Amino acid sequence: MARPAESLSIDGREVTITNPQKVFFPEIGATKLDLVQYYLAVAPGALVGAGGRPMALKRFVNGATGEAFFQKRAPENRPDWLRVVTLSFPSGRTADEIVVDDAAGLAWVVNLGCIDLNPHPVRADDLDHPDELRVDLDPVPGVPWSQIREVAMVTKEALEAVGLVGWPKTSGSRGIHVNVRIERRWTYPEVRRAALALARDVERRAPTLATSKWWKEERHGVFLDYNQNAKDRTVASAYSVRPLPDARVSTPLAWHEVPDCEPEDFTIRTVPERFTRIGDPGAGIDAAVGSLDALLELSRRDEAAGRGDAPWPPNYRKQAGEPPRVQPSRQRRADAEYDTPEAEAQREKARAAMERRFSAELERRQAAKAAGVGTTPTPTGRRRSNVPVIEISRAKTKAEALEGFERWKTRHPEAAGHLEPADVLVDGMRGRSSLWYRVRVNLTHVPESQRPPQEPLDPDYDPWAEYEWPDRSGQLERAPRRRRPTAGSPDEPG
Repeated sequence: MARPAESLSIDGREVTITNPQKVFFPEIGATKLDLVQYYLAVAPGALVGAGGRPMALKRFVNGATGEAFFQKRAPENRPDWLRVVTLSFPSGRTADEIVVDDAAGLAWVVNLGCIDLNPHPVRADDLDHPDELRVDLDPVPGVPWSQIREVAMVTKEALEAVGLVGWPKTSGSRGIHVNVRIERRWTYPEVRRAALALARDVERRAPTLATSKWWKEERHGVFLDYNQNAKDRTVASAYSVRPLPDARVSTPLAWHEVPDCEPEDFTIRTVPERFTRIGDPGAGIDAAVGSLDALLELSRRDEAAGRGDAPWPPNYRKQAGEPPRVQPSRQRRADAEYDTPEAEAQREKARAAMERRFSAELERRQAAKAAGVGTTPTPTGRRRSNVPVIEISRAKTKAEALEGFERWKTRHPEAAGHLEPADVLVDGMRGRSSLWYRVRVNLTHVPESQRPPQEPLDPDYDPWAEYEWPDRSGQLERAPRRRRPTAGSPDEPG
């Protein structure tokens, strides 16, 4: 039975915490109220990272072990003192998003089930010019934490070389973030371009440790994800609690702490005391505003040397100057042949054909499921990659997808024994309002005679099953949920 709501008075504002004793982190017994009290304890630091910015709400209404969903549109039943601003997205849609300005706002969004904070890199009073360049150090599987720390220190050197100050923090997950405060003079594409130039410079300085390569088949070491600076991308901000069993925190660090830091040291239980004892190591970021001129000049030199733009995320339309959006192992033509009017017409034709294939495949999958028959990955009609990759599972949660992978390893122990950590590709795929997960395996290191064939997916989750059609880039109308059959309707089974 739900406990009575608790009302908190925070700087003169009343915030109601519903079901305050609901356990959000079962392993450590932390409740929703514990989470609220944590954010109130570190509010000055959390507001440095998230305050005054539009925020996507990532809601875990059943706690850290439950499914999350993204809510871009601000709830209608919000208090009058909570601001919203209207954002436009690459798809052409718009949404009013929440802007948190104070500790009461933090408590209010946490009450909705927001465990971490995911603000955009712009201020509410200027939505077109980011004031933050974000460096996301994302390790490929198997990379030790010590290597991530090394790449962070190389990133510091690369930033200092162009007159910028980086502010490091643990991501609270597998990596490290370095945020850079910048003047509000540049557009999203320009900031992304500067981030790409920085990623390439770090790669040049530490070629065995770091990579700027977008395609996973080309990566090694620590990937500097320059696309986190594309419009509509958000990153967990400073002092965000992450949905991990120990309630780990994305914690700002002083640079001298980076070489010896351990991410598990920073949790909801330990960070408030640290904050009280040493203050916020990231407090000075707003006073260290820098220029992107030197990084953009570095980008121009890269372009003059033949290193132009790099791939954008798949949900963005192809950009001018972007290289072919095709995995290197699948590319069959010269780059220039992908940028002609005829090639663009072919892409549009392929997109239309893809929609038809998707509709047909959706009908086939539904019929197969109704008959109790498993399915295989959706065909695309493209040429097969010469990299032997098979798909293992698709699931609503990462844990379920990995459980399917464990079952696959049990069925194919010899092949599993040849896999290296980087051969297991776990992808978080964005659905309508939440992530779903797939697991793929690169069989390059498995002797050809021992390579298992593609099998029906286990589990086989369909993220669009509840909707009339899938979302697509550039599509202004969003698919409605499927209507449930009512008694006596043609869809009601007899």
